[in-house]
Amino acid sequence: MELWFSEEQTPTVNLSIKVREHILTRKSKFQQIDVFDSYEFGRFFTLDGMIMLTEKDEFMYHEMITHVAMATNPAIRKVLIIGGGDGGTARELTRYKTIERIDLVDIDEEVVNVCREYIKFTSRGLDDIRVNTHFQDGLKFVRGKENEYDLIIVDSTDPFGPGEGLFTREFYGNCFKALNQNGILVNQHESPYYDVYALPMQTAHKHIKELFDICMVYQAHIPIYPSGHWLFGFASKKLHPLRDFDAHAWNSLGLETFYYNTDIHAGSFALPNYAKTKLEQC
Repeated sequence: MELWFSEEQTPTVNLSIKVREHILTRKSKFQQIDVFDSYEFGRFFTLDGMIMLTEKDEFMYHEMITHVAMATNPAIRKVLIIGGGDGGTARELTRYKTIERIDLVDIDEEVVNVCREYIKFTSRGLDDIRVNTHFQDGLKFVRGKENEYDLIIVDSTDPFGPGEGLFTREFYGNCFKALNQNGILVNQHESPYYDVYALPMQTAHKHIKELFDICMVYQAHIPIYPSGHWLFGFASKKLHPLRDFDAHAWNSLGLETFYYNTDIHAGSFALPNYAKTKLEQC
């Protein structure tokens, strides 16, 4: 008997993956967590039936959500990750010896517990002594912070359920206050392709560009996510991801990556017209 997992990516589009084993089902007070082992994508986990990451392509997402900001400002020392309970974003950040502190805020402790046990290829990033994990609402955590972080990465789920508050103007306004004068905000920015994702993308972009002097969007190919075309937001009070980007300085670090490189850094900001049009409509 064949076992398949299907994710409804839109009301008329499903993504199906042939599964070798359904490893775990666990209910937290926020959501249902499942872990699977698949033939094509290796191990993956889902929240309320939506795929968060897979062993085969997680590097595409985690490298692009971290290294673009780090290459723009090599002086980043203190970072806040909101979401990211799988540890993949923390894993990439801890590769930089210059980073002194990483605060990771995830509302659901069970996500971290499950990933520590079953998704070790990303969760090992949580073991670094510089990573401080806080189990609370990211919206509440960032409220009241001021001039504290060099970088905030919003590694959130889609804007449904526990992640909904992380797409509001109040939240982005609090992030603005929490950043110092050279601070950078990076957020997973949804996809422009399907309307169900393009609408929250436009909402987030509208709020962010009302607050930050520099507000840009870049892209990556992530096969497991709806349409495979995924966007990230880059916002800053001062630093520009192309004008202030020093490719030589980043390359001199000698970091081995599988998706990100300094050519991708520059090229990822060249968006297709359909995506540019939707962003300009905000």
